[in-house]
Amino acid sequence: MTDLQRESEQHTAPVEAWDAIAALYDEHVAPGESELATAGLRLAGLRAGEEFLDVAAGTGGLSLPAARLGAKVLATDWSPKMIEHFNARVAAEGLDAEGRVMDCHALDVPDDSFDVTGSQFGVMLVPDQPQALREMVRVTKPGGRVFLIAYGNLREFQALHFFISAVQAVVPDFEGPADDEPMLEFQVADPEVLRRRLIDAGLTDVIVDTSNQERISVWTGQQLWDWTIGSNPIPGQLVADLTDRQREDIIRVLDGMIRERSGGKDPLVLTAPLNIGVGTK
Repeated sequence: MTDLQRESEQHTAPVEAWDAIAALYDEHVAPGESELATAGLRLAGLRAGEEFLDVAAGTGGLSLPAARLGAKVLATDWSPKMIEHFNARVAAEGLDAEGRVMDCHALDVPDDSFDVTGSQFGVMLVPDQPQALREMVRVTKPGGRVFLIAYGNLREFQALHFFISAVQAVVPDFEGPADDEPMLEFQVADPEVLRRRLIDAGLTDVIVDTSNQERISVWTGQQLWDWTIGSNPIPGQLVADLTDRQREDIIRVLDGMIRERSGGKDPLVLTAPLNIGVGTK
């Protein structure tokens, strides 16, 4: 085990924690990711008929749009519940796609298998990201493309700061994520770090696009709570010790903040900067 893996595993949720949020993720998070997925797939040049691998796929925020474009898709995730939701959506739409449970650090896939391999909000937060990226490169055909969609600057992640402000209004001593223990989601928030990791994984002609943003549209505090808790297990861990009454109060505070910011006539749109890194094997 590498030093990086030892350090980051301390801040990683187990498979069971991802299983626990799979339904929330499928309902509140994945449907809003299609626009971002399209941007990444466009940068990677995915074409109909190509073989596409989605790594740490969740319930299909990236792989479903790829299948709808006509690619033949394999979606992998270490959470069985996430894959269950993905396969249910595939069956409902009749898409050419399959979901399989798999650890991104050791993909059970032959070398040189896929035309395009990607990950959206998945490999960005795994314990040993360099190893996961090497695996993505390994299973991609020579001349194929590999891409990663990840969050940019934490300070500009509006939904997270909005959520933390509401929690602190109810629980004044709530500190949120510790400054000396950065959240794994932001390990490649610096575009240069992402560029270097893709190159170190074995890719050439690497570009990092910073022109896209995630846009989270909410009308109510409950919607923002569900999106935040459903996005990954870490927010839920941060508020795990709160009482039911405190949680209800936080949602009411979020309601008021959303109405104040949006004027009540339109949904509030909260944005987060993105880095999309793409390279060629």
